[in-house]
Amino acid sequence: MSDVDIPSRPTVTVARGNLYLARELCDAYFPGTNSVALLEREGCLLIVPLIAESSGGLLLKVRNARGDRMLHAQEFFRARGYVEDDEERNCPVLWRAEVAALEIMGIFATKM
Repeated sequence: MSDVDIPSRPTVTVARGNLYLARELCDAYFPGTNSVALLEREGCLLIVPLIAESSGGLLLKVRNARGDRMLHAQEFFRARGYVEDDEERNCPVLWRAEVAALEIMGIFATKM
């Protein structure tokens, strides 16, 4: 993990089945990462960085000139009955060093 300044209470925005991540969050936890895997674990969502040489996963797309990123995760959410709508939800995140993943908390609280 790099020495990038991240907000004291970092969040990820969820809307329309997409995850939106600020550049600072990606610089801190996913430096040089282009693809990630999504895993559901005990009601939480984990974003796991994949090594550059691996195949598969979801592309961590650059969203704007600022360097913010996004993940198209509609299939992942639909398979879990997640409500997919236009409402933006800001979910708190926490780095879980023991599993080397970014945990998004409370995201599955809005299931169908």
